[in-house]
Amino acid sequence: MKKLLWWLIAGKRGGINRARIIKALADRPYNMHQLSEELNLDYKTVRHHIKILEKNNVIKPSGDTYGKLYFLSAEMEKNYDIFEKIWEKIVK
Repeated sequence: MKKLLWWLIAGKRGGINRARIIKALADRPYNMHQLSEELNLDYKTVRHHIKILEKNNVIKPSGDTYGKLYFLSAEMEKNYDIFEKIWEKIVK
């Protein structure tokens, strides 16, 4: 998980936005519209990053298509401390 998170956050364009989404979802579940408002990001940008995070098993959806809520995956919750260490290093 550590290598995956480094790659998703520090190794690819848009990593900071993916990290912001992870941080937001650690606090509570959001749908894409709520995330776009909370993080002040374009809806299409959020949708793009959600697809990447979901494909890599960092987040999991729940609910219908439109109001679908996103949560951190069990694997991500278990390894959240790794994410926090990466976040500290990249925001300096």
